[in-house]
Amino acid sequence: MAARDYGQYSGITHAMELVGERWALLIVRDLLVGPRRYGELAAGLPRIPSNILAARLKELQAAGVIRRAPRSRVIVYELTPYGRELEPVILALGAWGFKAMGDPREEQIITPDSMTIDLRTTFRPDVAATLPPTAYAAHFGSTELLIRVDGPSLDVSRGDGLADLAFATGPGIRRLISGEIAPDHAIETGVIQVLSGQGKLLYRFADTFHLAA
Repeated sequence: MAARDYGQYSGITHAMELVGERWALLIVRDLLVGPRRYGELAAGLPRIPSNILAARLKELQAAGVIRRAPRSRVIVYELTPYGRELEPVILALGAWGFKAMGDPREEQIITPDSMTIDLRTTFRPDVAATLPPTAYAAHFGSTELLIRVDGPSLDVSRGDGLADLAFATGPGIRRLISGEIAPDHAIETGVIQVLSGQGKLLYRFADTFHLAA
């Protein structure tokens, strides 16, 4: 029996019983980026109590959404093919949630995995298709994301990057880094959004964004 039984025979009801518990979809979100060790999942969700993380992993595993797998002498958690079917659901939820987002609170953070999924969610391949292939970097402490836009395709990975200040798509960020425009001026980008080099959220999700001075 699921951790929460709603007592209804319905596909949506059963889905909520499988992944509707608090933190469950955020665990799935991070595993959509790639397999993660227990400690990596805990670090990416700093407010999750350890007992809740252990319980959610056990529940998701029992539901066939995730599995434990040996990788280089360590155990990682990864999505099953059934679990990966949640990707369009996660992306659609993200796009829906963006519409009601206000300005970030001081205590809110961005993690590399959350930003990777946010970039997938907000990526506009129709606009990117008209731009030349470009790569950008975003820094999160010691972690760096490398974002490659090549026509209508987006690839986000961890590794060495090209820019130290910020990232965006389109010509705006190149003009910023080259010093052609001041950082407190608007940067127009219709493909993905703008972050500072420290990963601080500086925008609402729209087509025009402002970098903090």
